Amino acid sequence: MLHTLLSGDKPRSRALSAILLLIFLGLALAPFLTSGARPLNTAATICVYIVLVASYDLLLGYTGIVSFAHTMFYGIGAYGIGIALSRVDEPTWSAALGGLALALLLALALALVVGLFALRVRAIFYAMITLAVASSFAVLASQMSDLTGGEDGVTFGVPEVLTPGFQLMENEVFGRSVDGKLLTYYLVFFGCLLLFLFLLRLVNSPFGRVLQAVRENEFRAEALGYRTMVYRIWANCFAALVAALAGALMALWLRYVGPKTSLGFEVMTDILLIVVIGGMGTMYGAVVGAALFIVAQNYLKELMASGSSALEGVPVLAAALHPDRWMLWLGVLFILSIYFFPIGIVGKLRLRSWPAARR
Repeated sequence: MLHTLLSGDKPRSRALSAILLLIFLGLALAPFLTSGARPLNTAATICVYIVLVASYDLLLGYTGIVSFAHTMFYGIGAYGIGIALSRVDEPTWSAALGGLALALLLALALALVVGLFALRVRAIFYAMITLAVASSFAVLASQMSDLTGGEDGVTFGVPEVLTPGFQLMENEVFGRSVDGKLLTYYLVFFGCLLLFLFLLRLVNSPFGRVLQAVRENEFRAEALGYRTMVYRIWANCFAALVAALAGALMALWLRYVGPKTSLGFEVMTDILLIVVIGGMGTMYGAVVGAALFIVAQNYLKELMASGSSALEGVPVLAAALHPDRWMLWLGVLFILSIYFFPIGIVGKLRLRSWPAARR
């Protein structure tokens, strides 16, 4: 059963298998292992970013397409849910699904247009075109304040079953009340799990093999009879749809959507960093990279504050570990990860296990 779900793409490393299992169990049991809003929010963010980064890896790692428009599709999914639920008197599932359907149609249409016109150019030129399109869309979302809320964004309600005040049962389960917040988390968790398994099957299907052939040598793939442009456009469309669904799940979790959280270039840089840290063209790299990056992003500042307090007697070290310098140390950690794992964490772990497998 597991082999079918993974489409034969096993971790191929005992260490990687253990890490993936640990991350899966941590995310699956997060509501019962932690208390407070912040740890649960971190776990939900990791779930969404795993799918978002994996959908981008479909473009960059498996097809060789460098795009800066991925956050645009992510934002479209988030705004689709947010605008639909903010425009009704009482939030309902039909309104949410209607907004999501319109968002997916818009994402698909834009992915087709960008693919048809921009994928005919190469390398840096395509990247610049997608950057221009994404920037224009972000500016448009900020200026259409009547529809999108402008720079302030949109705060909206969710169906009653997802509200914190909703109680599914009176008795607690393992010390945790089964309320709307818990149900929302597991909606995000299982939604992201299904989307990740879909992407995993996609890249290990004949379609995915052709994408890898296009990445390695597009001219050879064309000589074998494959219409490489069609495959690249389809990859762009699949990645856009999955990114839009990830944005919708994030919006449901936050009950808010805004240009900085959904369309900001910072989100795009985070995606790129996670892909590189985890390992391009692996899918599992999205899981490992997203977990490490989001945890560091959320808790590195607090860890540095504790270290700075403990080293008050050494002024130089205390100043170096001041919480205001957390971005500096996050950058140092990124540089070290690239130095020690040039092919990503997953690539390095698989490479280390390969000689042992041959013996």
